[in-house]
Amino acid sequence: MQPLHMRKVRSFVRRPGRLTTAQRRALSDLMPRFGIDAVQGPLDLAAVFGRTAPRVLDIGFGDGEALLTAAANHPQIDYLGIEVHEPGIGHLLLLLEKAAVTNVRIIARDVADVVPELLPDASFRCVNLFFPDPWPKKRHHKRRLLQAPFLTELVRVLDAEGLFHLATDCAGYAEHSRELLGACSALETVPHLTLGGDPFAFRPPTKFERRGRRLGHDVYDLYYRKRG
Repeated sequence: MQPLHMRKVRSFVRRPGRLTTAQRRALSDLMPRFGIDAVQGPLDLAAVFGRTAPRVLDIGFGDGEALLTAAANHPQIDYLGIEVHEPGIGHLLLLLEKAAVTNVRIIARDVADVVPELLPDASFRCVNLFFPDPWPKKRHHKRRLLQAPFLTELVRVLDAEGLFHLATDCAGYAEHSRELLGACSALETVPHLTLGGDPFAFRPPTKFERRGRRLGHDVYDLYYRKRG
């Protein structure tokens, strides 16, 4: 009997997007400078960034503008962005080149593979998950990125002071996330009012947030700290 091959459930859809000439040039010329092309880990992140500094993991950075803003405002922090959509990666590369920002690295792979396969324990002070695909239909909830096994991996890569920051404009996704995060004994909720001025809680507006607000959506920011 032939073994069954199970199709992996993806949390994203590769949406069509036309690469501009400049973005194509960036992927060719700049990705070798800012990109990480590793097939196995754990990564030596101090070697990757050329220094030892607190780090932020930015999951699904979209067009990269919010990530660029955070990195430019906090040069003392290193940022690792993970994204699969080439136009967004190309756009971020162009922004990094123009702004002469050097504290960002990029991995162009599915984050569900990157975190368990490449990232070492206790290697990030903060993990950001901003406006993930909410998959609002109930039959699609299994596609949501934030599920218990993946959350376990995120907790693993957070250091002892690690902060997990989720932002969404989908009320159903916020409810799903509160239930999941509240059931995680390794995390405790953090009131956002206590985080004023914390560079690791800094979140510039994103394109998805602006679009959501135009549509009248509320935006939910959830903060959780690793216990002990």
